Amino acid sequence: MNAILSGSPWRRLTAAYARLLSHLVVVTVGILVVPVMLQIISRYTDLIPSYIWTEEMARFLFLWTVMIGTALGVRDSAHFDVDLLPPLGPRGDAFMRVVAKLGILVIAIIFVIGGIEFTKFAWNRTSELADLPLWLIHVAWPVAGISWIAFLGEQFVDDLRILAGKSAP
Repeated sequence: MNAILSGSPWRRLTAAYARLLSHLVVVTVGILVVPVMLQIISRYTDLIPSYIWTEEMARFLFLWTVMIGTALGVRDSAHFDVDLLPPLGPRGDAFMRVVAKLGILVIAIIFVIGGIEFTKFAWNRTSELADLPLWLIHVAWPVAGISWIAFLGEQFVDDLRILAGKSAP
């Protein structure tokens, strides 16, 4: 916690946002268990009626769980990577991380721009079964893209400091 507080305001903000996302992913997974469990129980027993809305709710929650998880994965650099080159030293490795992060940045920008259009398309529409507003699920794409960009920003700064011959914070 002290390392978080001693950082720049931007790092404190992104750390707080990451903590919020961590709590949200736990909540979404916890809530996701309910409609899935209702589906399973209703499918194999006669204890409760078969609910149609549970499938849609599970889909919405699963998508949000994935999108929040991708943002946390970008922040922690938890995505997989394949070592094709031998270790290049601190500056060479930092350069390769910048190149890889530029690819993630391109995808994040696509998620933001495409996600905004996707959300606009769904703004006045509702889901067929549960009559939920579709923008609630579509807005996950631009939110994920913006989150990736925010988390990539601090990683770019760290790697660019290494490339400049300074130590990362």
